[in-house]
Amino acid sequence: MSVLLFLGVLFVLILVHEWGHYIVAKKTGMRVDEFGIGFPPKLFGIKRGETEYTLNALPIGGFVRIFGENGTDVADGDRAFGARPKWAQALVLIAGVVMNVLFAWLLFSITFMVGVPTAVDEATAGPEAELFILNTLQGSPIAVIPAGSVITAVAAGDQQLDTVTPTAFTEFVTAVSPQVIDITYEADDAVSTVAITAVQGLVADEPERYVVGASLALVEQQSMSFLAAIGAGAQSSIDGLVAITVGLFTLLGQAIAGTADFTQVAGPVGIVGMVGDAAAFGWVALLTFTAIISLNLAVINLLPLPALDGGRLIFVAIEAITGKEIPPEWAGRINLVGFGLLLLLMVLVTYNDIINLL
Repeated sequence: MSVLLFLGVLFVLILVHEWGHYIVAKKTGMRVDEFGIGFPPKLFGIKRGETEYTLNALPIGGFVRIFGENGTDVADGDRAFGARPKWAQALVLIAGVVMNVLFAWLLFSITFMVGVPTAVDEATAGPEAELFILNTLQGSPIAVIPAGSVITAVAAGDQQLDTVTPTAFTEFVTAVSPQVIDITYEADDAVSTVAITAVQGLVADEPERYVVGASLALVEQQSMSFLAAIGAGAQSSIDGLVAITVGLFTLLGQAIAGTADFTQVAGPVGIVGMVGDAAAFGWVALLTFTAIISLNLAVINLLPLPALDGGRLIFVAIEAITGKEIPPEWAGRINLVGFGLLLLLMVLVTYNDIINLL
């Protein structure tokens, strides 16, 4: 299920990105030969005007084929990508990134309007607040309950926890241990009960204390008005862009210095698990996570690396400054090298994901 969710999220985000390239290319007078959903082999296509809209077999996003973008087409005069003004070429290249940012803004705004699950203090929590399991320690007694579950009842023998809050839960576990504790929880619209026994030694500072090994929080839905949600969505998008950019360049700097910790970097395998974890907290959490991934795609695509939008923007800038076109064969070679480096990076982070899973 997590894999399907990941593919769905990736499909939508890449499609949004490519639609940005497509619409701006059209508006700036370029000839768009194909807008593809998925990647070849092609299943079927429908031609409307000069553009063929295709459905392809590999459901991992989409692509836009703009006439003359490889620099070798000379027919159809000034409708080729390379024949259009440099400002138009730059707008087309940056449009995908802009669409990813706008899409993230939209998703953040929707979540704020619908209501975001927010951790609240016990003293101010309303009657609708629920006790969530945020995460569990690996190998802990409560690890049998998935993260994102809501604890609805706790009992040990004839003793019942009356108020389900983090503090009351912790005190109850300490008081009844080492008795067996029955925890009733709700996950994926199903209610289940498990019997666990708290253990000692999980808390380094308090080795004698009985704990079940869970991080808990009271959570309730907090929604905003339309205008407030739009503003909060914009602020979340800006904050996310800044945080991602700073984090990425910090990682690159550490990599150059040989001090980078790549265990904190997630590749496709790691993101699959994160998508599943987000979905466990509900569709609002999944939308929020999708917005964050969209911002990540925007920042990564702006990196000045060949084969990325940022790298192609560098080519356009060089051509604008020098007044000379970069030979297509050289641009192709540089892009091939850049694609190879990106592929190598993908292999490395995927290897790191697998090691972390093991």
